[in-house]
Amino acid sequence: MNSKQQIMSPHDIVILLKIVSYGNQPWLQKPLAEALGISQSEISKSLNRSKYAGFLAPNGKTVMRMALLDFLQYGIRYVFPIKPGAVVRGVPTSHSASPLKEEIQSSEAYVWPYGKGVVRGHSILPLYPSVPEAALKDAKLYELLALVDALRVGRAREKELAIKELKKRLELGE
Repeated sequence: MNSKQQIMSPHDIVILLKIVSYGNQPWLQKPLAEALGISQSEISKSLNRSKYAGFLAPNGKTVMRMALLDFLQYGIRYVFPIKPGAVVRGVPTSHSASPLKEEIQSSEAYVWPYGKGVVRGHSILPLYPSVPEAALKDAKLYELLALVDALRVGRAREKELAIKELKKRLELGE
């Protein structure tokens, strides 16, 4: 019997989204760790937590996409809340990044703080510090993370559009 409480961490969501970004391609822990800037031991612990929570199939390789969508839609803003911070230079996120920036016009930009970023906007702390760099290397991951931030910080319309786009990317209809 496992007597230790299994508590999800924000980077667990980043790892699950990275696995989703691979599509049907097989993946291994070491390249996953390198792509995300997360240690291999943290990846291993994260995968075990995700299996325990029902986000990964018992084989540890398949993301349970409906369970992940349910959590993102109804829980992420409560479990990993965020409020926009000071105006800084960074990488656009939420409605300021694709795919939502094509549908939402806003004078207010949201960014992940990042020294090499070229956009100024209100800071949104990413789910894990290495997110801006990892997202810039993987367009699919970037879109998924930006959509998740729209759920964490967005208003009703942004959340509705983000769910619609996440369903497409998770291959769950729409």
